[in-house]
Amino acid sequence: MKIIVALLVFGIIVLFHEYGHYIVARKSGIVVEEFAIGMGPKIAGITKGDTEFTIRALPIGGACMMRGEDSAEDCEEGSFNSRPVWQRIAVVFAGPFFNFIMAFICAVIIIGASGYMSGEILEVMEGSPAQEAGFEAGDEIVKVDRTAVHTFSDFRMYIALNQSKSCDVTVLRDGEKQEITVTPRLDDDGFYRIGIVGGVIRHPGPAGILVSAFYEVKSNINVVIKSLEMLIAGKVSSRDISGPVGIFTVIGDSYSDAVQYGFKVVILTILDLILLLSANLGVMNLLPIPALDGGRLVFLFLEAIRGKPISREKEGMVHFVGFVILMIIMVLVMFNDFARIAGY
Repeated sequence: MKIIVALLVFGIIVLFHEYGHYIVARKSGIVVEEFAIGMGPKIAGITKGDTEFTIRALPIGGACMMRGEDSAEDCEEGSFNSRPVWQRIAVVFAGPFFNFIMAFICAVIIIGASGYMSGEILEVMEGSPAQEAGFEAGDEIVKVDRTAVHTFSDFRMYIALNQSKSCDVTVLRDGEKQEITVTPRLDDDGFYRIGIVGGVIRHPGPAGILVSAFYEVKSNINVVIKSLEMLIAGKVSSRDISGPVGIFTVIGDSYSDAVQYGFKVVILTILDLILLLSANLGVMNLLPIPALDGGRLVFLFLEAIRGKPISREKEGMVHFVGFVILMIIMVLVMFNDFARIAGY
């Protein structure tokens, strides 16, 4: 069952991403020759109109293959390259954008069903950095350094990602703002914490749900960006990076932990995973890396600025080399996943 749930989560995320490309391409008059879920050999397929909808063997991706998309020539009417550059930009951007839409929908359902955890402090641990700095139970955290805090998760994630860095925390105490400087401390579990407990659940109205969902998606996007910054700066080890195998394992384990608490918790847990992974996929696909949507957008923006496209042959070669490099990285990351599971 764990495998089925993991495949379902991954498939939904990829499906929504590729559907973004598909629907905007169709609206732009571009022929989609194949809409594929998965990679590798084709398992099954059905043709409707100009499009073949297929399921492929490896459940780690998907594709929306448009007529003439990778051709070196300006093809006939209905091809990707025959459309104005702004329409092609919209088609490419639609995939990541639909991932953000999916993340937002999941956040709306989660917050509507269970509320959100506010920044109010329930308890300050004895002898903790928070107690030494002057935090009190009942304080509500509204800002840390220059980052606004909308949920307790925002604050907790900020501390985790900034590790031992001293930070200025703005709290509301008796209706007045106070600024407290605190330095997180490494605990016995290997995590940086300041020693506070949050957990005040609030249930906003319809408008509040939409606002809270927006901030929830924004928070997840910020986590991905900050994690990439830490990776580039060498603060995150390659051992901490997970590929498809690692993600499948996390999804399966999360399902197993949630199932004992009932159907509602299982659904909310799956939605939370979809939210996180969908926001992650949206950001990663917008990185200016060849073969990803972000890499294609770079060439399209250059075309819009120059008034003419860069050589299709050169662009195709760049994307091909980028694809090969990405496949090599994926293999290395999957090897890392298996090594971690095996305990090495």
